[in-house]
Amino acid sequence: MKLYLKTKDYSVSGEKFQLLHNLELDMLVTDPQPENLEKFYQSEDYISHTDSQETFLDKIYQNVKKHSLKKKLKLIGGQTKENKTLLDVGSGTGDFLLVAKNSGWKIDGVEPNEKARKRSKEKGVETFSNLNELSSNKYAVITLWHVLEHLPNLERQITKISSLLEENGTLIVAVPNYKSFDALYYKNFWAAFDVPRHLWHFSKESVKALFQKENMIVTKIRPMVFDSYYVSLLSEKYKTGKQNFIKACFIGLVSNLKAWRTKEYSSLIYIIKKA
Repeated sequence: MKLYLKTKDYSVSGEKFQLLHNLELDMLVTDPQPENLEKFYQSEDYISHTDSQETFLDKIYQNVKKHSLKKKLKLIGGQTKENKTLLDVGSGTGDFLLVAKNSGWKIDGVEPNEKARKRSKEKGVETFSNLNELSSNKYAVITLWHVLEHLPNLERQITKISSLLEENGTLIVAVPNYKSFDALYYKNFWAAFDVPRHLWHFSKESVKALFQKENMIVTKIRPMVFDSYYVSLLSEKYKTGKQNFIKACFIGLVSNLKAWRTKEYSSLIYIIKKA
């Protein structure tokens, strides 16, 4: 592996890291990868573990999340008509599981962060702390919404997740795309690198290759068009110390316009099936 770029943890610790390019998989790897990752999540600023609406960015995130929940529900609804069993890995504060439950899905969730699990439980959604706590159940749909990049022992985790999927089931994985225009524009300030919480940084080629090892194929790839705007807002803050809403929206728009041709959106949703 060779050095791709140097960056740092802008949101919690300020510690420096580098990204190494795995040429075989066309994937970036965070280096070093801390043994104790939990401390890097111990921040009120880590919004996916809270329901904060205190700051301008918080409000944007929560409003986009509400819109996204409807789209996610529609997406999983198109994957199965009969066995509506859902496992959400990295379920955060439980909002997606709650809307799925209210729409007739039989749900399970996995969330390692204790604070997020507690918030989820307050909403009536009980979750497990890790995949090993699950029984031998099989699921028609398994979702990982911006979670795969967080998982240590990546290939072993993919094997475990694959084993929990029904034979004709669907795995849905959403991850940032380091080949997007906003990633290339902001470089080491790109907020979706989010080191060291993001251990891996994917291209379309790397996602296909990783799941091929489990005899799984990517059947469709869909964009997450809002991500370029939110990520650009954070990236501007990291780069300049200011939110710079107009500049961030411009870069987010340019990223989406370029991606309309290249298909390299800021974040991508992969729909994956067993071969």
